[in-house]
Amino acid sequence: MFAAERRQLILEMVRANGAVSLRELARVVQTSEVTVRRDVRALEAEGLLDRRHGGAVLPGGFTRESGFPQKSHLATAEKTAIADLAANFVEEGEAIVVGAGTTTQELARRLARVPGLTVVTNSLLVAQALAHANRVEVVMTGGTLRGSNYALVGSGAEQSLQGLRVSRAFLSGSGLTAERGLSTSNMLSASVDRALVQAAAEVVVLADHTKLGTDTMFQTVPTDVITRLVTDEPPAHDDRAHTELQALADQGVQIAVAGASGASVGDEVPARRQQRALPGPRRGPSGSGPGLRPAGAAVLGEQGAERERARVADLRRR
Repeated sequence: MFAAERRQLILEMVRANGAVSLRELARVVQTSEVTVRRDVRALEAEGLLDRRHGGAVLPGGFTRESGFPQKSHLATAEKTAIADLAANFVEEGEAIVVGAGTTTQELARRLARVPGLTVVTNSLLVAQALAHANRVEVVMTGGTLRGSNYALVGSGAEQSLQGLRVSRAFLSGSGLTAERGLSTSNMLSASVDRALVQAAAEVVVLADHTKLGTDTMFQTVPTDVITRLVTDEPPAHDDRAHTELQALADQGVQIAVAGASGASVGDEVPARRQQRALPGPRRGPSGSGPGLRPAGAAVLGEQGAERERARVADLRRR
């Protein structure tokens, strides 16, 4: 494929989806990420798109929200790996809330195997994924159907969540930054997500690496309220995503990184020791404190986490 054809296809994908990762662009145009990055730079120089944290977005600052058909085909391998790992943080007999999104839909498919689970959701897609799970109770909010993401929004949804208390909320969004936290492009969705957060003792954010460092219009979860981030491993060249992960860890967010191959493994993003302590108690799990607890401790056990820390330290010395 000639450069002009590649760049036209890249531009069409970005216009259709609002934001596309370099990895996904390379897969579609069947070339390397290095070549795609060069094409994206050329298109940016013409003012046709903006480069953003390992991907390309529509020009003009904040990204717009893509519809469900477009989102469902973006970063599918990453979402699968994230959902596999996130499912390990759900225990038998728990009551949780699961927000709307394609990544949370993937999580719901895995939760169908957790006995005694109660799932509160405003997402028709999450409810559908759990509809035939024999030992999972699904509780849906009220509200008005928002067709672009099959979610219930509005005052009816928010009022149905009043007085509710669950152990964890699993949420996704359009962007995540250490400075502002989780955000989305739609005001109604943001308002319901905030109500979901109020109902939960812990907040777990599911976000693939393309959303790291991306900021959108409406804040849903401030950084100091996020207990844990479940994400995938950013490409080695994506310095901004790695920087954002470190900044999130420095603010006390526990980082769980899913294996690049799709296997669910824990990795650690250590918090810098020089960072000041955050004021007020964190809403993390009992005994976790404000620092970062490696995801491997939850998935592999404390001894496995210790071995993993030793392995990482050894690699760094080399």
